[in-house]
Amino acid sequence: MLEKIPASPVAVLIDPARLQGMMEAVSAFGGGEGGSMTRLTLSREDADARNWLSRWFVDHGFAPAVDAIGNQFGRLDLAGPDAPVIMVGSHLDSQPNGGRFDGALGVISACEAVLAVRNALQAGGARSACNFVVANWTNEEGARFQPSLLGSSVFTGAAELDWALARRDGEGVSVAEALDAIGYAGHDRIAIPDALIELHIEGGPYLEQKTKRFGAFTRFWGATKYRLAFLGRQAHTGPTPMAERKDAVLAAAYVIAELRDLADHHGLDLHTSVGRLEVFPNSPNTVPGEAVLFIELRSGAPEILAAAEEALQRMIAQAAARAKVEFEVRSIDRRAAGRMHRGLVGLAGRVAAARGETILHLDTIGGHDAVSLSAVCPSVVLAVPSVAGVIHHPTELTHPQDQAFGTQLLADMLHVLATEGLSVITSGGPPQ
Repeated sequence: MLEKIPASPVAVLIDPARLQGMMEAVSAFGGGEGGSMTRLTLSREDADARNWLSRWFVDHGFAPAVDAIGNQFGRLDLAGPDAPVIMVGSHLDSQPNGGRFDGALGVISACEAVLAVRNALQAGGARSACNFVVANWTNEEGARFQPSLLGSSVFTGAAELDWALARRDGEGVSVAEALDAIGYAGHDRIAIPDALIELHIEGGPYLEQKTKRFGAFTRFWGATKYRLAFLGRQAHTGPTPMAERKDAVLAAAYVIAELRDLADHHGLDLHTSVGRLEVFPNSPNTVPGEAVLFIELRSGAPEILAAAEEALQRMIAQAAARAKVEFEVRSIDRRAAGRMHRGLVGLAGRVAAARGETILHLDTIGGHDAVSLSAVCPSVVLAVPSVAGVIHHPTELTHPQDQAFGTQLLADMLHVLATEGLSVITSGGPPQ
């Protein structure tokens, strides 16, 4: 049974049961056993979830729109065509065998929060100072197409549309082809909003450890991502002498181990990973001729990220020489570290205090679409607790009462913006 949300001077209340009903509905698209979720971007499961969201928009008076990279929007005009626009939302795509709350909660909570604000304004006979847009961004996860944050990067102009549409998945299908296949190659033009708020599960342990119910990410880490290929020579694992082998996976193994050592050297300030390894021809009795590594370096400190990339480049050359293979760096994607908007962080603290809570200020090490939007408008990511800090796994869980409380505070923020205007956040820029 859902708990009663603490009272506040803010006269807006979400419906926790309605929120849970929507979460359960969207979890059916790609949901599997044990809480698993596989809803890769632009897949049939993603199309089903998008279609559900589009119907929800129409049923509740939101004007649906889809842009050329497939970003999906629902606009609710409450203040006239020239009023400021507040965008709120996240993404519906998931990792393979991931969890049900990463991204999806942000989209569903946006729907519920905006609906609650409209109802509160109508009940009080008040006019809004702003309009609202709910967003579902394309390919936030970067699981099927690389890089991640693809849709929001095109939206902000950080990535060219034609380049993004040409990205291909592991089966050779392009983004453009995938959009056409599910009917989401849109033509609508959506303007940059005046602010963006994204609610997300923390995906870390700190809120739970400190018994806090709500947080705001004030700083986001930078990331450098390499797609690296080691090129050896395919051979029989039986008769081919060890000294004559050119084993691409051996070179990959050297880099994987050294990357972990590099992270250990920097302590808490650097995260490294090889989350995907593609081997050709991938036969038990064949020396691999090619190994492709998807490498990530993450840090909140630009100087550490730069030093780690220099170290990675040395590792690659040394590993190739040691294994007697060649190498190709096939792509590099970089995302700079930065900070979320001070005014929005302050507003989050204000509405939490009104309901008897204090917020925890956090770093986000993973990427979010709000990180992309932060380059073009005031943006923030809000966080609700993740049980045991689990994310990208079927056991990922945010309790219903925490989902509801986070959604309530999101609605509170939107209600303040609707009644007081953007001046409540424009007095402060990004945190120093």
